[in-house]
Amino acid sequence: MQDGGDDKKNAQKKKVKELKVLDGKAAQNLSIFLGSFRLPYEEIKNAVLEVNEKVLTESLVQNLIKQLPSPEQLSVLGEMKDEYDDLAESEQFGVVMSSVKKLTTRLQAIQFRIQFEEQLNNIKPDVVSVTAACEELTKSQSFSTLLQIILLVGNYMNSGSRNGKAFGFSISYLCKLRDTKSADLKLTLLHFLAEVCHEQYPEVMGFPEELIHVEKASRVSAETLQKNLELMGRQIKNLQKDLETFPPPQSEKDLFVEKLSSFVVTAQEQYEKLDLMHKNMEIQYTNLGNYFVFNPSKVSVEDFFGDLKTFIHMFQQAVKENQKRKEAEEKIKRAKLAREKAEKEKEEKLKRSQLLDINAEGDETGIMDGLLEALQSGAAFRRKRGPRQAANHRRAGHAVTNILAKELTQEDAPPPSKFTAKKKRLDDTEEANAESSESLEDLLEAAASRSH
Repeated sequence: MQDGGDDKKNAQKKKVKELKVLDGKAAQNLSIFLGSFRLPYEEIKNAVLEVNEKVLTESLVQNLIKQLPSPEQLSVLGEMKDEYDDLAESEQFGVVMSSVKKLTTRLQAIQFRIQFEEQLNNIKPDVVSVTAACEELTKSQSFSTLLQIILLVGNYMNSGSRNGKAFGFSISYLCKLRDTKSADLKLTLLHFLAEVCHEQYPEVMGFPEELIHVEKASRVSAETLQKNLELMGRQIKNLQKDLETFPPPQSEKDLFVEKLSSFVVTAQEQYEKLDLMHKNMEIQYTNLGNYFVFNPSKVSVEDFFGDLKTFIHMFQQAVKENQKRKEAEEKIKRAKLAREKAEKEKEEKLKRSQLLDINAEGDETGIMDGLLEALQSGAAFRRKRGPRQAANHRRAGHAVTNILAKELTQEDAPPPSKFTAKKKRLDDTEEANAESSESLEDLLEAAASRSH
């Protein structure tokens, strides 16, 4: 029984198919690729013949070009159709694909067609950005005024030296304005220029909005742009030549020549327009070199617009820093004024408090001294008559007058009795007591009002 089991294992080992054409590594990579897409070999072949881009994605075509056996190997595998079942999977795929004429040419053309729109969208925006940036610079009046201000300040600072009375300067100098600093190292020449423009030339402050394409243009490499455009032109020409010499369709499903011929006409038209735009861009950049007096062949598009983008960013940053500094100074000024005001109010409050204390002490001493003096002199018992008291005394005077008149008319009237004299003395005493009482009340009221 054990010998039978060993025979089965040996039979299974013999079933492992040996490679006859492809090497192990290439076959393994091809098998992994085919396993990842899991498409029947015949379906892949028909998609290539029909130029079916629903099946032939960019990733699939790229991997096919990379993993496909060489034309010589495909030719050998094409002659092994009778041994198809005995071949490994990777070599079986080679047998199926070997029946497609000019397979590599087809795949490369299909790849170019799939990638053409992407290439166009990569080149065209860069051309437009550089062209627009050149036009913006030559038309921007605010940027031109700013350059004049910078030249004026530079000539003033360099007056008396060999650099004075300059007629212009390089755009790259703009990025060095920040290197010149004040004595306390807190401000730069760029801060000063930003402040001057803000206060005296406000129309200059909007120049970054007039140069909106500068940043995009700074990321464009004219050399790379030229190479990509030339590559596109070569690919179109090669495709045109391949279509001219391509063999007739090998089956009804073979639509390669039909579809690619239509594509190459459209691609040629778009390429010619793009090439014309690129030539116009080069003319605009040359004119820009004449306008700013620099050599376009020595100063690249990337360097020129890169320096300009850096300067715009630095200028905007200087404006923000100036604003922050002003706000900080205003805040400190307001805090100082508030502190001074608080201190002044505190001092005044303290003075008023001290004055009140002194007055209060003096009033109390004066009141007590006056009260003692009044008691000793008897003035506390004499009172000045007010309006009401004067009226009472007037009434009393009238009464006395009437009494005297009555007595005079009574010639033989008897002398006043003891009771009458005693009553009169009592009345005088009550009047004196009332006067003294009112005098004390007045003094006490005066003392209370002064202490308050």
